[in-house]
Formats: sequence, C-alpha cells, structure tokens
Amino acid sequence: MTYFLCYLMLMNIVTFIEMGHDKGQAKKGGRRVPEKRLFILAALGGGIGGWLGMRAWRHKTKHTSFVVGMPLLIALNAICVIVIALNM
Repeated sequence: MTYFLCYLMLMNIVTFIEMGHDKGQAKKGGRRVPEKRLFILAALGGGIGGWLGMRAWRHKTKHTSFVVGMPLLIALNAICVIVIALNM
C-alpha cells in the first residue's frame, strides 16, 4: 500500500508540474504540452494534481473538456483507490 500511495503522490506532483509548465509555455509562445498527455497523466492517478494545476495557474479553465474531464478523472482515480484498498 505504501508504494501505491507514493505512486499516487508522484503522479499528482508530475501532473501539477506539467500543468504549470504548459501554462508557462503558453505565455511565452513555446512548445506546449499536448492535452492528451495532461489527460493521460490525470487518468493514471494524477487527477487531483491536474485539477490543482488548473486552479493554481488558472490554466485550461475555459476548456470544457478540462473543466468537466478533470473532476471525472478525480472520481475515476477515487474509485480505483477504493477498489485497490478493498482488495488488499
């Protein structure tokens, strides 16, 4: 269980950092992080990090796919955590 929690923390930190990096790249016109990558990171356990990144940097907050998608991925992450916790 400890490894699983460390994995979740790492995924949320990476997703949060990627959201911030994408915002920085957007501001300076640099190479952007693909939206697909942001969603994959969120789906793989980084949903909370993605949502917090959206709020912290006010990034992707006007994109319906992110406004709706991130909370749905948080719910998916929570369901996976519950299922894994119950099976341990």
